[in-house]
Amino acid sequence: MFTIDDLADRLGGYLPQDEIKQVKRAFYYAEQAHDGQRRRSGEPYVTHPLAVANILANMHMDHQSLMAAMLHDVIEDTGIGKAAIAVQFGKPVAELVDGVSKLTQITFEDKAVAQAENFQKMVLAMSRDIRVIIVKLADRLHNMRTLGALRPEKKRRIARETLEIYARIASRLGINTIRVELEDLSFQALHPMRAERIKRAVSSARGNRRSAIRQIQNALQTSLDDEALPGTVIGRQKHLLSIYKKMRDHQKSFAEIMDVFGFRIITEDIDSCYRILGVVHNLYKPVPGRFKDYIAIPKANGYQSLHTTLFGSGGMPVEVQIRTREMEAMANNGIAAHWLYKAGQTEHPIAEGSHARARAWVKGLLEMQRHAGDSLEFIEHVKNDLFPDDIYVFTPKGDIMELPQGATVIDFAYSVHTDIGNSCIACRIDRHLAPLSSRLESGQTLEIITAPGARPNLAWLNFAITAKARSAIRHALKHQQHTEAVHLGRRLVNKALAGFETSLEELHEDVVTALLAELDLKTQDALLESIGLGNRVGNMVARRLVDIAHGNEPGSLQRQSLPQGPIVIHGAEGMVITFARCCHPLPGDPIIGHLSAGRGIVVHRVECRNISDFRNDPDTLFTLEWAEDIDEEFPAALRLEAESRRGLVAELASLVTDAEANIEHISIEERDARLSTVDLTLAVRNRVHLARLIKRLRNLPHIGRISRIGK
Repeated sequence: MFTIDDLADRLGGYLPQDEIKQVKRAFYYAEQAHDGQRRRSGEPYVTHPLAVANILANMHMDHQSLMAAMLHDVIEDTGIGKAAIAVQFGKPVAELVDGVSKLTQITFEDKAVAQAENFQKMVLAMSRDIRVIIVKLADRLHNMRTLGALRPEKKRRIARETLEIYARIASRLGINTIRVELEDLSFQALHPMRAERIKRAVSSARGNRRSAIRQIQNALQTSLDDEALPGTVIGRQKHLLSIYKKMRDHQKSFAEIMDVFGFRIITEDIDSCYRILGVVHNLYKPVPGRFKDYIAIPKANGYQSLHTTLFGSGGMPVEVQIRTREMEAMANNGIAAHWLYKAGQTEHPIAEGSHARARAWVKGLLEMQRHAGDSLEFIEHVKNDLFPDDIYVFTPKGDIMELPQGATVIDFAYSVHTDIGNSCIACRIDRHLAPLSSRLESGQTLEIITAPGARPNLAWLNFAITAKARSAIRHALKHQQHTEAVHLGRRLVNKALAGFETSLEELHEDVVTALLAELDLKTQDALLESIGLGNRVGNMVARRLVDIAHGNEPGSLQRQSLPQGPIVIHGAEGMVITFARCCHPLPGDPIIGHLSAGRGIVVHRVECRNISDFRNDPDTLFTLEWAEDIDEEFPAALRLEAESRRGLVAELASLVTDAEANIEHISIEERDARLSTVDLTLAVRNRVHLARLIKRLRNLPHIGRISRIGK
């Protein structure tokens, strides 16, 4: 059995003796704290923290991380608190231990909420010290290695969480050795029979391919030696989940996947990497379009390497990765390489760059956490943000930005800065104007065009895919809705108070405070927001305010029959004034407003059939009128009867464009062999604009009856 003395011997290779003594002291402290506790397997509990520390020792982590590994379950599973650990081992170690510990003092509704809250707590700790996540990954790795003693249902839940979050975090931080093992162990827990079959097939195939692998490996090594280039050629093994995903997602057979030979060439410096690339391309023909230079443009997690695919002997594909020793360490240990070089008292740009990228990623997580409505929304954003496939685009100054596959202009704008995203109105891709929904490709140069008064649009959520963009858009829309609802609520209350010859501004502050206490609300803005969103009726709130002001019982004061002006609609009020889809009101139409709970005022045409349902509740209906200076486009729906003929849609589209309108939607239904019904949704400026368009449509010889939909 692995002991603390075995660990101390291993640590002697890179840590000074005084730090090793501190690690041993942390072990003995944990041993006492967990005295009498056993794991499900029956082993003493302290074997778990010792194994976690051993995983970190393999990554050459510093002594404080190792001490935190020893103590990481003490707060959670014993009566010892954070303060006691800080006294014994110092504040940094106590903070690391607390960051890894779960929230045990709070009872959650279900496992999903508990998982989300614990992850949120860990992210906050990561923002102070990134080592928290490395200790947590090592803890999760040992737990996955010892899943055997758990119930099948719990095994699957832990394995799923590991795949969705922890394996992706390991990938994001570039810790490849932990990522691969976490993925394979999770796969074995979720699909034990599939994993076993693939494992047996891999073992069998490896024996059959041994001579072919040796032949290609020798050919590559001989070519390097002939050119006097330093380099070691090693075979590359595919892991279980990778094989399974390729079989499932690409519909490939096991034989097709295993027929690709993988090799890695480790050399001394970057110059040698490119020289070796020339040698292997001279030895075997490269497959067009399969070369990737991750040295010039590293992945988001700091990974650097040259990737190429060759036609080997007999036409077999040969995948080759070429990298330096430092890049190899970085590929395996990722951000942990920062401490590996630190332990050797040397600065290294690759490790330092990875550490800086990790800090920037955690900073992005914190921003997402601030914008998220709750912990469940936050963890969903994080899962979406952890997909590893990236594209690389450029700013006008030549800076490289990493974005996930399928990202759009909006995602790029928010990755530059949240304020840029919130105020963007257009974009140039490679100097050509492009819509904000354009999907990006590697190598493009983007320039975002902003405007001071611009605001995010709800439709952006249909094509924004990055967690940062989506959370920032939602946050801005919530803030925008709040501001607009407060403004509308104030207008509605003042309109109702005008009947009592007063206004909100003229009422004494104590009157409003008394009403807030009565309604159990904290601020005046909260009251106005609830009115603007239609959750409270402005007329009733106004009556109660006047009652309180005069010291009367609720409803005792009668409203004056003073003339009240209608609410003016400008068309750009935002999220709390919306236009009914049933009747599509246009500037110039007589309109009426209905206060709908949660939506604010919904604008209808006066003759709309749906408004008749609300006439029995006059407190929720408002007289509206259009402003004179409206510069917006509004949807209008028409139904046409037309002769069935070829080119009908093109003819209609041409006529609508000539009339300076746009077609937003068109559908055609054949009534019989001769006639069709065409439903058009158009974007027009006002009722007069629509009338001109209808007049043009009537001039077409094959167009019959035209009617406006929605009454």
